[in-house]
Amino acid sequence: MIDTAVASLLATVLFVPFAAWIWYRMFTEMVKVNPDGTMSEPDPARMMSDFVVPLLLAEAGLILVLFVFYWLYHVEYARRTGQTLGKKLMKIRIVPADPAGTLTRGVLGRRYLVEFVAGSLVPFLNYLDGFWQLWDKPWQQCLHDKFAGTVVVKVAP
Repeated sequence: MIDTAVASLLATVLFVPFAAWIWYRMFTEMVKVNPDGTMSEPDPARMMSDFVVPLLLAEAGLILVLFVFYWLYHVEYARRTGQTLGKKLMKIRIVPADPAGTLTRGVLGRRYLVEFVAGSLVPFLNYLDGFWQLWDKPWQQCLHDKFAGTVVVKVAP
């Protein structure tokens, strides 16, 4: 939840100013008044090229930026200690399920692929992934942990 709040804040900071600018331009175009006092009808082709396409491109760019951010945060940042900011606050850590294993970029990358990439593309996978730990025994792993061969453990106080 804490990690999601960090990502949501980043998305808001990046996207809201651009979306506000697009919506402002669209609103001013839609409320133009003809010389006789009637409202003018916006040109559909211009609405598409000036507003819809840039908005869709901005959303695609935001998705790409968030995927890069998620990689940097959940793979590169977590690789050092096995913890993100949220995991540090909750006093938990990602460790390899095999005690002889090490937490590498590849291991964390596999977690990322299931949790974020597949979770974004496959409907309801995020729910299944999160709920999986409720019945998984003995490690209580989520699907992304099973795929990567990791477990999340409490950090000793």
